[in-house]
Amino acid sequence: MALFYQPGLRDGALYLEPDESKHCIKVLRKKAGDPIDITDGLGTLYKAEITEPNHKKVGIKILSQENIAFLNGFHIHLIVAPTKNLDRIEWLVEKATEIGVHRISFVICKHSERRILKTDRLIKKAISAMKQSKKALLPQIDEALSFKDWMTQEIDENAQKFIAYVDSANPNHLKDLIQPKQSYQMFIGPEGDFDPEEITMAQAGGFQKVSLGPSVLRTETAALAATLTLNLYNQ
Repeated sequence: MALFYQPGLRDGALYLEPDESKHCIKVLRKKAGDPIDITDGLGTLYKAEITEPNHKKVGIKILSQENIAFLNGFHIHLIVAPTKNLDRIEWLVEKATEIGVHRISFVICKHSERRILKTDRLIKKAISAMKQSKKALLPQIDEALSFKDWMTQEIDENAQKFIAYVDSANPNHLKDLIQPKQSYQMFIGPEGDFDPEEITMAQAGGFQKVSLGPSVLRTETAALAATLTLNLYNQ
């Protein structure tokens, strides 16, 4: 069954937005009385029934609700330097949403090739991925900040903090340091990797240098590998 998205459900919005309504009536041919699944993007799945099959504004009645958030008991905050190729960022957002992530922040590092990033399209990609993978949780996607600004504003003192860094003298693999059922902040650098000053600043903020394996990974691949590893260790 298709999953629809209505972020206003908790505020009493008993209808679908125009795009969702059009898909429901024009594409899926739903009728009055048909059951549908809806999420608010905050971790709750709603079982509903169509009361008004209007292709511009489908009316609904809520029958039941259940918290099915994928990441029960832990929280993943992915912090990543945006890639030069926008398609790779979109791919990362899609796949990380499918696997499971609470929040994605973008940080402009000294070696970053992309320094401007609009998040509107990324949010749409995340919504689509959430619906396709039958998740009930839409990750928060933040506007890009400079590395220094992020480090002075966003550090979570209670989280396990990791920074992936290509370093032959860095034997600690992420999988060996994870403590299950925690909050995590996971830093992934740009194509040219972090500047040594950024590593020093991150370590001063409590981030541990970690390896993701012997291969040199693209930024988006490293970010997805870290997301998957954190999820697997919390199953």
